[in-house]
Amino acid sequence: MGFALSMLNRHGLVAGATGTGKTKTLQGMAEGLSLAGVPVFLADVKGDLSGLALPGADNPKVAARAASIGQEWTPTRYPVEFYSLGGLGKGVPIRTTVTDFGPILLSKVLGLNATQESSLTLIFHWADKRGLALLDLKDLQSVIAHLTSDEGKAELKGIGGVSAATAGVILREIVGLEGQGADVFFGEPAFETSDLIATRGDLGVLSVLELPAVQDRPQLFSTFLMWLLADLFQELPEVGDADKPKLVFFFDEAHLLFTGASKDFLQQVVQTVRLIRSKGVGVFFVTQSPKDVPSDVLAQLGNRVQHALRAFTPDDATALRAAARTFPKSPYDLERLLQELGTGEAVVTVLTEKGAPSPVAWTRVRAPQASMEPAGDAEIDRVVAASAGQARYGTAVDAESAFELLQARAQEQAAGQAAAAGEASAAEDQREIAKERARLEKEAATREKAEARHKAQAARDRNRVVSSLARTAGTVLVRELTRSLFGTRKR
Repeated sequence: MGFALSMLNRHGLVAGATGTGKTKTLQGMAEGLSLAGVPVFLADVKGDLSGLALPGADNPKVAARAASIGQEWTPTRYPVEFYSLGGLGKGVPIRTTVTDFGPILLSKVLGLNATQESSLTLIFHWADKRGLALLDLKDLQSVIAHLTSDEGKAELKGIGGVSAATAGVILREIVGLEGQGADVFFGEPAFETSDLIATRGDLGVLSVLELPAVQDRPQLFSTFLMWLLADLFQELPEVGDADKPKLVFFFDEAHLLFTGASKDFLQQVVQTVRLIRSKGVGVFFVTQSPKDVPSDVLAQLGNRVQHALRAFTPDDATALRAAARTFPKSPYDLERLLQELGTGEAVVTVLTEKGAPSPVAWTRVRAPQASMEPAGDAEIDRVVAASAGQARYGTAVDAESAFELLQARAQEQAAGQAAAAGEASAAEDQREIAKERARLEKEAATREKAEARHKAQAARDRNRVVSSLARTAGTVLVRELTRSLFGTRKR
């Protein structure tokens, strides 16, 4: 059974327990799409898909399997581009800015609750209104620190605020994310998702995101894949119904995307999956059980490849029954068959060219024609070095953004405060000088007044002496004249 190319933008599900052949199914589907001229994006969580860049090894087991299903098997090398998250691992680094990533997806990565997510959304809104570009994590940290300062609290007045406790939680989670090395994912040059839609000759390019270096950070890479899909939705034009999709996107370990997801995040996933088919993009979720995917998303997945499921526990049995009920009616006892499938076998239903579900088929998956062994480091390095993407995205750029702008603003304020303090100090010095001058002038005036009083008193004293002498001399003269006139003067 094969897929109708025109129906691959109606999305699909590849499910099955560990070891049942999901990875080889992915590889085989990617090879078929590439041969049809359809670009493919694959998340290679364990490093198992890098062999797509090398032709497969001809061996008796492969030959026997191909012959058993009537497959004409030919060793084939496919055009591959290797990518990595911000350079974590081998591949052309994929980066995006914090602003483009957005608060909802970032909240998922940071593990924030609804209240903290709301505060983070407010922080993004404030930064956008102030023209403060959030390019990397240090930009976001500087904005949060500013908004929890006295100045920042005043700026948020009227549109809400960010409590110190919430800001502290967000900052701690950001530091934790940096500690995982994820800070290199945020920054510039930002990756253009349209670069994934590429062909070489008649073959679609297989873009393989190498994730072994971050497989212990599932929230990071699963949420990154959601960003990638959402960005494609925003960037691509409407194409309507086409003969074949523009890109098929395989979302491996899909259950990690939905674990602990907020309501807003789930709504965004559902909306993106529902609408992106009109952009010519097909999405296949790859996981262990259909129950790992929310029902609103599962309802959008018309193409199903179900490998074996196990029922070792009561919960497993419940999941098995639920998986069987998601298939159209068939003559198979699906609950039993799904437990008996061998490795490389699957129960399949796809959408026909008319959009109707095909009858359920028990089938064997085609053998991949590229290498089923991982490519060595030397081969990956060769492919990356020859990539045009490496020349474009290989070197990180630290452009001026919120961190630098707020730092410059703080320095200006500090300089202004220092200048104001200097002016105040100078004014105080002038006041002290004026006070001292007034004191000295007052003392001088006091001395002058004292000297004037002293001079005046001395003058008065002299006048009294002169007056007394004059009176005495006058008295003597009159007495002598009297005595002379009246003859009383003794002779």
